Amino acid sequence: MKKTDAIYQKYVDILKRELIPAMGCTEPIALAYAAAKARQTLGCLPERVQVWASGSIIKNINSVIVPNTGHLKGIAAAAAAGIAAGEADRELEVLSGIKKEELSRIREFLDTAEFDIRQAENGKVFDITVTVWKGENYATVRISDYHTNLVLIERNHEILWQKDQDASEDPDEGAGLQMNVQSIWDFADTADLTDVKELLKRQIDCNMAIAEEGLRGDYGANIGKTLLQMDGDNVKTRAKAMAAAASDARMNGCELPVIINSGSGNQGITVSVPVEVYARHLGVTEEKKYRALLLSNLLAIHQKAGIGRLSAYCGAICAGAAAGAGISYLHGGGYREACHTVVNALAVVSGMICDGAKSSCAAKIAVSVEAGIMGYFMYCQGQEFYGGDGIVAKGIENTIRNVGRLGRDGMRETNEEIIRMMIGC
Repeated sequence: MKKTDAIYQKYVDILKRELIPAMGCTEPIALAYAAAKARQTLGCLPERVQVWASGSIIKNINSVIVPNTGHLKGIAAAAAAGIAAGEADRELEVLSGIKKEELSRIREFLDTAEFDIRQAENGKVFDITVTVWKGENYATVRISDYHTNLVLIERNHEILWQKDQDASEDPDEGAGLQMNVQSIWDFADTADLTDVKELLKRQIDCNMAIAEEGLRGDYGANIGKTLLQMDGDNVKTRAKAMAAAASDARMNGCELPVIINSGSGNQGITVSVPVEVYARHLGVTEEKKYRALLLSNLLAIHQKAGIGRLSAYCGAICAGAAAGAGISYLHGGGYREACHTVVNALAVVSGMICDGAKSSCAAKIAVSVEAGIMGYFMYCQGQEFYGGDGIVAKGIENTIRNVGRLGRDGMRETNEEIIRMMIGC
């Protein structure tokens, strides 16, 4: 692919938008960002806080630890952290600068402020509105469609910022729907790495650091450690275990940043850590590793584009399948191997649900990476799933479209039922 091709620059731009740092699970961080922005707009510490959040946001905040809060959980905790100690200008790293001496400020605000938390019923899958009051003065901030997409900033009936809702759809979803596996392969195989190397190096540095911390520390259910104790330290187990360990740490309060993919730190971990583990094991060149990472990252984005940012369809599935394709590239596989790896993996794990961010995400990542690796080695042995095998269709693009339909449309009621179970309705 030539650098002068329009699609070349589009892929570079997508990677620059997607591969950004976030500390902690991205949904509570997005809420903390909105809350910090509301406090900044109000100009003082509020006494009342109202949060309207879509069901999928509630689902993904309900059970996960908010980083830099002393292991607090939940919507009120995320909002309080953003208001009492967050730095709004740092967006998804809004809580990264909180110092230990500021933890008491967060807890005090939680204890003294009045919180009103409600589920938004406006048809939006991703929607957060935070309003804060001090006396009669108020400020409102709304984020919609994706994690940093500010669509409204208002203070005392004066609109300071407003984005046309028709223009607020996630740009990566729109771009993703125009992507295809053949062009992704061509880009990954021929791109000038100077255009993307810094992004990919940062992804590996951050995501491997939290993986190593996950194996050192005691986080959640310690899935990463359990895998190594159960199956030994071979490369396949290590690829699963390190990815799981990174999620162990991230879901349970680790304060190290993660480079995300498709708006998700867990997906960013899944597309990168197993590829890095295999690259080290195989001793491939730096160039080959970075090209495998390009393939893995873009294939995950392409798959998630048809599903949307939040769904009852576990995003680790797409990321694990994409990681399998990256691993196939490291082994010398070509376009066909990458395609069949993805299809085989999707055929195995596409029924796995997302029931919110929490400790069990690490286990789901391990299962998804296993499916990606198995998908590749199935094809190496002349084995594959064919069109007509369930949701598998002839041709990878048709299978990806079916997965998008399943995740976005077919699992919509599943998502609502999960939310009802989680909030006790």
